Amino acid sequence: MSWFRWLPSFLGFPVGGWLAFQLVGSATSPPTAALAGAVAGTLIGTAQWLALRPAVSWHWIVVSTIGMGVGGALAAAVTGSATTVGALAVTGLIAGAAVGLGQGIAFRRGWRVAVLWTVTVGASWMLGWTVTSHVIVDADRGYAAFGSSGALAVTLITGLALRRLLGPGRGRLVTPAVSAAVGRLSDGPSAAGTQR
Repeated sequence: MSWFRWLPSFLGFPVGGWLAFQLVGSATSPPTAALAGAVAGTLIGTAQWLALRPAVSWHWIVVSTIGMGVGGALAAAVTGSATTVGALAVTGLIAGAAVGLGQGIAFRRGWRVAVLWTVTVGASWMLGWTVTSHVIVDADRGYAAFGSSGALAVTLITGLALRRLLGPGRGRLVTPAVSAAVGRLSDGPSAAGTQR
């Protein structure tokens, strides 16, 4: 099924961020950032879990929720909930690393995959907030998650990382379930005619 299984997971970011804003409001302090992050993290984790199952269990959703709640609160404390480009990049790095750590552990493929996934998600979320900060004009409203422009960049980067970390040729890191799920992300026989 090529990249078409993973790419729609990017919708979890704008939908999760929108829902968090509707339910919690602006993430302008560690408590509100934690709550808004948990709401957004649940949507993001669910979208990604749907793309990756059965390679990962429902624990993926739980660790995404907790990671984004904790990461959002920590980022708000470090940045003072500022919305400058630099502060948003730091927010992405901290929240992304927290989410990535939980997800990396949820892979259950050893410390190497957990560390690499943590670094990848942290760096890509930093980029996601940086991209979004140059596109949206109301970042000062205190959103919990970056928008679709940043989400597309993050989804492409993490999709490539999934293939690299868990794809064919990684031997001991791959179980049949993971190999099957990641195989759907790689270029299959039917992908050549559908990809541009």
